[in-house]
Amino acid sequence: MVRGKIEIKRIEDMTSRQVTFSKRRKGLLKKAHELSVLCDAQVAAIVFSQTGRLYDFASSDMQKMIDRCEIHRGEYFGAERLQKQQYVRELKNEMAIMMDKIEILQLHCRKLMGQDLDSCSVEELKEITTKIEKSLTIVRSRKAKLNEDNIEKLKAEIVAEREGLNERSRLRQMFQEQPLWMQSRSLESEKNAHSCSSGNMDLSDVETDLSIGFPQNRV
Repeated sequence: MVRGKIEIKRIEDMTSRQVTFSKRRKGLLKKAHELSVLCDAQVAAIVFSQTGRLYDFASSDMQKMIDRCEIHRGEYFGAERLQKQQYVRELKNEMAIMMDKIEILQLHCRKLMGQDLDSCSVEELKEITTKIEKSLTIVRSRKAKLNEDNIEKLKAEIVAEREGLNERSRLRQMFQEQPLWMQSRSLESEKNAHSCSSGNMDLSDVETDLSIGFPQNRV
C-alpha cells in the first residue's frame, strides 16, 4: 500500500505532535549515526524538544566538534568581513583619487581664468598662454563664421529689397507710358469705383456704353 504524501505543517494535536517528534528524532539520530559509520565522517546532531529537553548525537567528542565548528564559523565570517573591509578601502581610495582629480581640474580652470598664478613656473605659464591663444583662435574663428553668415543674410535681404524696388519702378514707368485716353479711363474707373463703394451714387443713374475701335468724343 502506497503511503500518502504528508503535508509539512505544524501538528495542532499535542499528543500527535509528541509522537511524531519522538519517531522523527530517533530516525534523525539514527541517520546521523549511519552517516558517520558509512562515510567515516564526523557528525554531530543536537535537538531540543518543545519542552526544552536536549537530545544529541556525536560521532566523537561533542565539545571538540562544537569548538571546531566555532573555528570554522569564525574563519568563514572573518573572511567575509575582511572582504567587505577590503571593498570599503578600495572605494575610499577611488574616492580620494577622484577628489584629487577634481581639485587639480578646478585649480587648472582658475589658472586659465588668471587666478592663483603665483605658484606657476615659467613653463606652466607658457603652457597656459598656449592654451589661451588656442582657445582665442577657436573663438575668433567662430565669431568670423557668424559674421559671414549675418553678412550673407543682409546681402540676400538687400537683393530682395532691390528687386522689389525695381518691380515697382517698372510698373510705375509702364503706367506713365500709357496713352492719355487709357489713363483717363483708369482714373474714371477709379472714381466710379470710389463712388460706388461710398454709396453716394444710384446704380440707375449710371450710363454704360459699349464701343469697338478708337474712342470718339461724346456729345
